[in-house]
Amino acid sequence: MRKLLIKILDIVYPITCPFCNKISKEGICSTCRETVRKIEEPRCFSCGKPVKTMETEFCYDCNKADFAFDQGKSLYLHQEKVVDALYGLKFFNQRINGKLLGEELALHFHKEIKRWGIEEIVPVPMHPSKQRRRGFNQSEVIANGLGRALNIPVNTQLVYRIRKTKALKDLEREQRISNLDGAFGIPKSRQVPEVVLIVDDIYTTGVTVNKVAKVLKKAGCKKVYFLTISIGQGL
Repeated sequence: MRKLLIKILDIVYPITCPFCNKISKEGICSTCRETVRKIEEPRCFSCGKPVKTMETEFCYDCNKADFAFDQGKSLYLHQEKVVDALYGLKFFNQRINGKLLGEELALHFHKEIKRWGIEEIVPVPMHPSKQRRRGFNQSEVIANGLGRALNIPVNTQLVYRIRKTKALKDLEREQRISNLDGAFGIPKSRQVPEVVLIVDDIYTTGVTVNKVAKVLKKAGCKKVYFLTISIGQGL
């Protein structure tokens, strides 16, 4: 019965490629695997943005900033098809996009995750009121896809959103920092693992991931890493 139900669901709700929305049993279709290019070396050693030469250790932003996270990487640069896939996930309830992209993180970064020694995955939390309106947290959907693929627990209770904040897309870097001051917390009774992986959809200036990393380090985490689906261009 279960196999029959799965077949029926596949017919009624077929899996579509998150980038072109064409039916694709393998998730990301072969054409989009060729055309939606993943980030390759050389990368910034800290945030994973592409840099111009192998001799360049850090991008412009990481040279100026003192981030709390230890290292991070992203799958793709901000590009039209990636932006559209994440937009569909966030605003059109296309949660399959998040699941498939989470699985793609696992496929591409499983060696790094093993090397980092990740104990738990922590999605960047949303404020409860915003999550109720949307119905889900897109970072959690991505994190669940990654966690299931690698059999790593996803902890949605470790970090919580204390207060509402303004949307970051229209804010400058310094405004983003002040906007997120005191935005995240960890329950006092909660025991934190030593090595944590933060997962989010987009890395722009690093402010959000850094704020989460700070509260994790303050609570006792020794190492904090991050993965995101997309990131901006480095220098």
